[in-house]
Amino acid sequence: MKIAIIGGGINGVMTAWELCKNGHSVTLFEKHTLMSQTSSSSSKLLHGGLRYLENFEFRLVKEALRERQWWIDQVPDLARPLKIFIPVYKQSRRPAWLYKIGLYLYDLFAGKQNIGKHRNHSKASMQELCPGLKMNGLVKGFSYYDGQMDDYQLGIWAIDQAKQYKNFTTIEKTTIDRVDVNGEVVYNGNKEQFDKVINVAGPWAYQLLKDSDIDSDYELDLVRGSHIVVNRKLDHGYFLEVPNERRIFFVLPYQNQTLIGTTEVRQSIIDEIKPTQAEINYLIDAYNYYFVSQITEQCIVDRFAGLRPLVKSAQDSNQATREYVIQVNKNLISIFGGKWTTARQLAKKVAALF
Repeated sequence: MKIAIIGGGINGVMTAWELCKNGHSVTLFEKHTLMSQTSSSSSKLLHGGLRYLENFEFRLVKEALRERQWWIDQVPDLARPLKIFIPVYKQSRRPAWLYKIGLYLYDLFAGKQNIGKHRNHSKASMQELCPGLKMNGLVKGFSYYDGQMDDYQLGIWAIDQAKQYKNFTTIEKTTIDRVDVNGEVVYNGNKEQFDKVINVAGPWAYQLLKDSDIDSDYELDLVRGSHIVVNRKLDHGYFLEVPNERRIFFVLPYQNQTLIGTTEVRQSIIDEIKPTQAEINYLIDAYNYYFVSQITEQCIVDRFAGLRPLVKSAQDSNQATREYVIQVNKNLISIFGGKWTTARQLAKKVAALF
């Protein structure tokens, strides 16, 4: 089949690779450059989604934990296990027993693909293992493992795998004007006919259907996730509650510096995707709440944001599902949602439709 894929993020790339392996002729369209938008602006984690267990998203967590192992096995230079600590304080919104249950399930769901079992730590042990943490009010802690990646380079690796097939073509810096359910794609004033069109444009997937006068069964909740990188070194990561909230943020070692994020702020598709001053202050304050060595804005060496396309499912974006859905309308297939870690499985499910 002659197939068009619209969207050159990780889900589009992995779908292209899978379809090329199956012998299809694939053209991948991207309005910027491949892997340049949401997929390269993540928290750099290949993770099952420990906090998704609170929303009972067990299927997604199981799938993501299996895929986490796959990425680490395939590209160990770009993906590796990372030890992450969870300190529990008297004022924490979640009690220690809740973390314990969640971590037990995390290990259980990972099964043979587990990259390291969780451990309990006393306050004394946490003082020794995490000397940079504030200890006032600390009750105990836990540690567990997830994967860390270089998201952009890992995406480029996946593109290189697809490029090994002669039936793969990329067209970058090209905006798709319209599509239709019969397989027509309009771009740069040209019309081209395909057997199938896969709309996997991430945050822009719903807008493309709207611009093409095609009804959708789903809407997207566009949520900006902002990060800052500061000139600090860490040996391991931290899974932390935002002070006085149930939201979680991460403090992670990354390229000999420290990555802090993320935020969750709704925005429209036409707004600029960049961290606001309020988000920067929010992340600085959250970090300083937990760590002895304080940071200021002058410590920031980089800042970036990505726009997450969550399937609209809850008033609070923190409670919105991280599942992906596939909508089929004749010869047009649209993907809504999707996690970096599970991109390969999403691709396999799309390929199974042909």
